[in-house]
Amino acid sequence: MFKVLVADAIKPDGLTPFTGRDDIVVVQKTVEEVKSNLHEFDALLVRSATKVTEALLDEMTGLKIIARAGVGVDNIDVPSCTKRGIIVVNAPDGNTISTAEHTFAMIASLARNIPQAHQTVKNGGWERNRFAGTELKGKTLGIVGMGRIGSELTKRARAFQMDVFAFDPFLTTERAKELHVTTGTLEELMAASDFITVHTPLTKDTKGLFNRETIQQCKDGVYLINCARGGIIDEEALYEAVESGKVAGAALDVFVEEPPVDNRLLNLNQIIVTPHLGASTKEAQLNVAKQVATEVVSFVDGIPVSNSINLPAIPAELFSRIQPYYQLVRTIGSFLSQFINEGLKEISVTYGGNTFDYDTSILTKALVSGFFKGRVDVNVNEVNALLYAKERSITIGEKISNEAHGYSSSVTVKIVGETKTMEVKATYIKEYGPRIFAINDFKIDFYPEGHILYIQHHDRPGVIGVVGKKLGDMKLNIATMQVGRKEAGGEAIMVLTFDEEIPEDALSALASSQELSIVQGIELPFS
Repeated sequence: MFKVLVADAIKPDGLTPFTGRDDIVVVQKTVEEVKSNLHEFDALLVRSATKVTEALLDEMTGLKIIARAGVGVDNIDVPSCTKRGIIVVNAPDGNTISTAEHTFAMIASLARNIPQAHQTVKNGGWERNRFAGTELKGKTLGIVGMGRIGSELTKRARAFQMDVFAFDPFLTTERAKELHVTTGTLEELMAASDFITVHTPLTKDTKGLFNRETIQQCKDGVYLINCARGGIIDEEALYEAVESGKVAGAALDVFVEEPPVDNRLLNLNQIIVTPHLGASTKEAQLNVAKQVATEVVSFVDGIPVSNSINLPAIPAELFSRIQPYYQLVRTIGSFLSQFINEGLKEISVTYGGNTFDYDTSILTKALVSGFFKGRVDVNVNEVNALLYAKERSITIGEKISNEAHGYSSSVTVKIVGETKTMEVKATYIKEYGPRIFAINDFKIDFYPEGHILYIQHHDRPGVIGVVGKKLGDMKLNIATMQVGRKEAGGEAIMVLTFDEEIPEDALSALASSQELSIVQGIELPFS
């Protein structure tokens, strides 16, 4: 008998996938209410209230799968689950429509001053001139992040005869045509848009994406909307921009600290707020509950789950064999993704040597998920990686070859963007770990981890000295340096590592050097 503990409040309609299953027992109680019997449960179904800590996992010794009825898994210790072989699944699609609708409702409310006018009438006022709004027809909506939510939002904006300008590094020209959107750089979006909404994950790259400097690049009187993650729009910068009139108004469903106690933004009449309601519709709550309950049923029936956010269920013996290459291809995916800031057309991988005498599809999925990790608005993992790539019209290719480039085994990954192509060759050596030994046919040898600086330049005397002096002037200590070239006097590369993250101003200073053609900071692992 397979026992499921539903530890948070979920209505019976959300648990209908379990109906009629004599082999599944569902218990709807809190963790505290069944504390003495926690070891009996095979599955745990939660929302956000239950905190799945390592201590709880120690008590739930029979646990095989955790289902989060929602998108975020901040309340679940995923690494500890992975170490224990517990699959964690979520429901990334269940709230797509609700979030897109809520975002558009915020846009319409901003345009017509609906919350402010509502409150004035409730207080006995009737100020029609004060709350004259602006029409959406003919205005440009800038969407930062064109995943599922951004795509759904596009449909609603076009129904209101708005023009849509999209910024997403992975949006291809073909996909943009399908969605009928204009694409360009973030700077071009800011200059063109009357309304700007963000739909990206919160990462080191997107934190403070809209700050004092970038907000000044927007149109005067722009409206900003954030129904994604608190912190993507710098709250202090937003306050100042609204006060100055640069930003006409803003709509926020999320904040850096929730609830936003003593937040100055709440004092501004031009800002409308909601308490993180993007996913809060009856339909969305029902959808996500049904979705994860169905995942648990699939697991019981031995069917691969669709939305695992950690390792898929594979035999322990096989995983012990593929783990070095699993980690290697994920790292390569992340490494390459930090070079490509444009529409992606193709990812191809060749497994070379005699080591790969098993189904390598799990490695290819890990490669793709590593490429998208932290760069899109959904959790892309080994289970849904190829589906997500297909949705974005990205071709995935996989080959097996006897050629291992002088090693017992090797992995060659090539990515093709709309204007850029890049190839990495790597291997795993038991005594030395993962190594990248070629980038675009430049011979190199380095361990792909930590704070990395990639530089491409002409092979001329003094270039390495220029780089060393600039870094020294900025008090940046080089931990390691590797150089590579194809021929004397031609193009060459250098790969440097550092003990600390490389500041943006250091990258900018290096990029301004005429001797250097490419300067790229890389963080591995990327988050």
